[in-house]
Order: sequence, then structure tokens, then C-alpha cells
Amino acid sequence: MGTTQLESVPEPKYWHLKTVLSEALDSEFSVGEILPNERDLAARFGVARATLRQALEQLELEGRLQRRRGVGTTVAPPRMGVAVGTDQHAWPGASGDAWQAVDCTLAVPPAAVAAALETGAEEPVHIVRRSRVSHGQPVAAELLYIPAASVPELTAIDAPSGAPRARAVLRELQRLELEGQDRAVELGSARADDAKELDRLPGAPVLVVTTRFLAAGRTAALSVATYRADTCRLTFGDTGGVEIHHGPERQAS
Repeated sequence: MGTTQLESVPEPKYWHLKTVLSEALDSEFSVGEILPNERDLAARFGVARATLRQALEQLELEGRLQRRRGVGTTVAPPRMGVAVGTDQHAWPGASGDAWQAVDCTLAVPPAAVAAALETGAEEPVHIVRRSRVSHGQPVAAELLYIPAASVPELTAIDAPSGAPRARAVLRELQRLELEGQDRAVELGSARADDAKELDRLPGAPVLVVTTRFLAAGRTAALSVATYRADTCRLTFGDTGGVEIHHGPERQAS
């Protein structure tokens, strides 16, 4: 790589450096590649290491870089689209679903979930835990709450525990006719269990997407999905397939 010196600009030097680094990430590095150390990068761009750190921190906040424990600073994969529109309706686990079943337990849900499902305060429900991975990295974790009334024939299925039990619950849920679904999105902070599953520190920013699945005039299932805010973007169209290019000279396609 050649040496690039920064010209005098009215904006903060670290901000201009962020733009230069972003262009370098697009043209010279691939997803998952480890960046050179700070000393070499600072020498290449002719800046102090403090300025370099500010630029790297901004790129990490924007999801362009990831600091991975025991690895270093790597180029982040493209942000995964999280569709929050209501144009498409499908049960969890249906064909094309990118989530992976992890396990399933029978337990009393939080009070707010019980109220949304209109179950008794102490009535246990099926809690399916699923995960979503992009480029080999965990990007989202989901808890899917399903009352027993939504899967009345489940006892006849020989899948006692773990991922097989979770898939059995989802198959049974798909017997219902899905009438609709609605979603709510909010910014939150990763709890300890979410942070561990998503390889983040507790308190890291996350997007929490709550989805209500409606059937037979009631809430048949409730999903609470927690997405890493640095790896995801919200989409509102039919497909969520818009690709965003990071370079300032490029246009969204």
C-alpha cells in the first residue's frame, strides 16, 4: 500500500481520516481481514495515533469495523437488513427463514409477554430460542413465546428437548392460518445474557424488534428479537434487499 498524506481541511482531522479509511476499506480490504496495527496505520496516513484512534472508533460505531477479542480490528461484514414492514407475512420457521433453532423450554413468561398473549399470569408457555448468524458471526438472538393453545397437538410429537423440540413447536405453529403480524422497534442496551450470545459487552447498543403473530383473532405467538446495532439496518420495503455502499461517491442501488 502506498503512503497517503492528509491535506489541510476545515473539518476535524479525524473526521477526514475516517472518510479516507472508509475508502481504503472498500478498495483494499475484504470482510474479516485484520487491519494493520495502529503504529503502521498512523505512519501511512501521517497522523498522530490519537487521531487515528478517533477515526477507528467512529468507523466501529458506524459498523464498518469490529474489534474482536483476541483477534484485533477487522473489517465488518455488510449490515444485515432487518425487515420491519408488514407487507410480508410468514410464520417463524417457514421456508426461507434464516434463523437457527437452538432450544425450547416450557416456562412462565414475563408479565408483559403474558399480557400480550392473554395467558394466565402463572401459565407456562413454550419459549423457543433461536439465533441468526452472518458471515460466521452471531448478529441476533430471539426468544419466541408460544402459548400451548397455539400448538394443541404438540404432545404427539416425539421431540423431547433442544433444537428438535424447537423445530417441532414451529412446525406445529405453522398449522394455524396466519392472519397478520405487526412489529415494533426500539433501541436498547444488551443485557448480560444477550451480550454473551452476541459476543458484545453488556450495555452495547442493540435493536429490539418485537413481532406479534395473529391467528384466530388472537396473538398466537410473540417474538422478541435482539439485533446487534453495529451489524444491522432497518428496511421497510417488500424485500429489504437494498444494498448500501459506504463510499461517499457511490449511490444506493
